Amino acid sequence: MRHYVGGEFDASGVPFPLVDPADGTVDGEAPSAPRELVDRAVGAARDALRGPWASWSPADRSRLLHRIADGIEGRFEEFVSAECADTGKPRELASTVDIPRAIANFRSYADLLAGRSERSWHTTTPDGRGALNYTVHKPLGVVAVISPWNLPLLLLTWKVAPALAAGNTVVAKPSELTPGTACLLAEVMADADVPAGVFNLVHGGGADAAGQWLTEHPGVDAIAFTGESRTGSTIMRAAAARLAPVSFELGGKNAGIVFADADLEQAVAGTLRSSFTHSGQVCLCTERVYVERPVFDAFAEALAAGARSLSGYGPMVSAAHRDKVLGYLDKAAADGDVLAGGGIPRFSDERDGGFWVEPTVLAGLPEDHPAVREEIFGPVVHLAPFDTEEEALARANAGPYGLAATVWTGDVRRAHRVAPALDVGIAWVNTWNLRDLRTPFGGVKASGIGREGGDHSLDFFSEPMNVCVKL
Repeated sequence: MRHYVGGEFDASGVPFPLVDPADGTVDGEAPSAPRELVDRAVGAARDALRGPWASWSPADRSRLLHRIADGIEGRFEEFVSAECADTGKPRELASTVDIPRAIANFRSYADLLAGRSERSWHTTTPDGRGALNYTVHKPLGVVAVISPWNLPLLLLTWKVAPALAAGNTVVAKPSELTPGTACLLAEVMADADVPAGVFNLVHGGGADAAGQWLTEHPGVDAIAFTGESRTGSTIMRAAAARLAPVSFELGGKNAGIVFADADLEQAVAGTLRSSFTHSGQVCLCTERVYVERPVFDAFAEALAAGARSLSGYGPMVSAAHRDKVLGYLDKAAADGDVLAGGGIPRFSDERDGGFWVEPTVLAGLPEDHPAVREEIFGPVVHLAPFDTEEEALARANAGPYGLAATVWTGDVRRAHRVAPALDVGIAWVNTWNLRDLRTPFGGVKASGIGREGGDHSLDFFSEPMNVCVKL
């Protein structure tokens, strides 16, 4: 585990332990970047902006992104193993979602960049000769990319790929809990002949450490962050001091709505997936489901049975996060009904030293209960009945978050009526987490600022400049 600054690997800094969430054992360490190294990383990125990188054409950068994707593909099993060791997630999930999606992130922006064109306008002038206006997209400069622990490589590359595509240089800081795949990515960058300083990597914590020093650094021109809403607020205050643009994908307390006319088997299967994928440690996971009263009992019974029969799920990322989730479950058990789960599973093997929580289905809690209102980010879902479409929408839209939602219905007119009325950045109808990388992704309210994906990411990571030529 090393930093990567100015094209060189560096192991300086006090090491911190890396814990395997599956069994609680320490299986490595990573260095915490000293402030001087963060300064050097930002300086290297600034120098690279003035170097040969500045003259690279979009076609050159497109080819580079494909080389990076090839490099990840060539070390696919290493990336899968690192992802599983860091997060504890099942190998099947890492090998079918996280690593393939990281590859797709680089390829999709490479292809998008190769086909992108500028806009131009012919303008009439009083003398009749006219003028030509056209736009030029210029990089923002040095971009700080702060990525979270739940989808370490996927969300890191989701930002790094478009930032490089637009011609920026990057200083990345992964979560201190999950640095493994970021280190491998730095090795791929070196092997792909990414110019020195274009991609830099530093490790460490947030407050009074690499994260804070990076986001407050006067040499950083923009910040892209995925993580907790409270951390986003802290970063935003730091960015505001120098008016640096920010792109935030933050927390969510995502709702699902199940109407009585839905295919109940499909809705149950979809909700099991949307609530318990990666043990609920995905910002898009469903944590509260409103079910039309005529089918509430049948849905609740089937979902609870499904949760009890789940296997192959993973642990919480850390002991602290497990304890946070269990704290919510203790409150819920005291105030409502636990239909399934609610505790720590027992395996009678080394996993009993890990940070596991049972897939849990709750019911009977009031809307202002912490387990219903606050983001838990674990394998927990709360069910509540509703009687009217208007009631379901009002309850789904309540609260400070607005990232994603699901709607389950057999009525296509209702689907087109309800989905756009949800106060979220993305709504799925009769499915969940079906993504087209060209579409806008992000949240409203406390769930984020801006949109990522396709041209939306390229627009954030570049500054449009108008050139007017008098003819």
